[in-house]
Amino acid sequence: MTKTNDSDVKFIQALAELLTANDLTELEVMREYGDSDSLNVRVSRQLPVQQVVQSVAAAPAPIAAAAPAAAAAATAAPAAAADPSNDPNAVPSPMVGTAYLSAEPGSATFVKIGDQVTEGQTLMIIEAMKTMNHIPAPKSGTVKRVLVDDGTPVEFGAPLMIIE
Repeated sequence: MTKTNDSDVKFIQALAELLTANDLTELEVMREYGDSDSLNVRVSRQLPVQQVVQSVAAAPAPIAAAAPAAAAAATAAPAAAADPSNDPNAVPSPMVGTAYLSAEPGSATFVKIGDQVTEGQTLMIIEAMKTMNHIPAPKSGTVKRVLVDDGTPVEFGAPLMIIE
């Protein structure tokens, strides 16, 4: 945008108030005025460290994985033990879909806690758009934790397993 006007300033102030009123940490909006004129606004705020720690501790693990980067950085030491997404041995989901721990209902799971796996071995299947995608082990090691249940939805980047 090349010029600033009072309505844009009021719009940005309203976004800042919305951010605070709804206890959000960040808000981004793009406003189109025509073919060659637009306004891109990103309003963000930092929460006090104590409030971030309380909100991360109160959230279940999958929600904590989606916590803002500032929250993860502020609570890196305590959250590393509680939040599997911070674990360097976590296997992240490469896609959004539904996780299945076995090839078909009622059959044995691909892996279970304590199993030794080799790099490339199938850990689970994620169904995305009616396609069954085998998720390979990124490295050899021992399965320490399985972080998803059979038939549950997973998000991109969500931790699926811990392999050490």
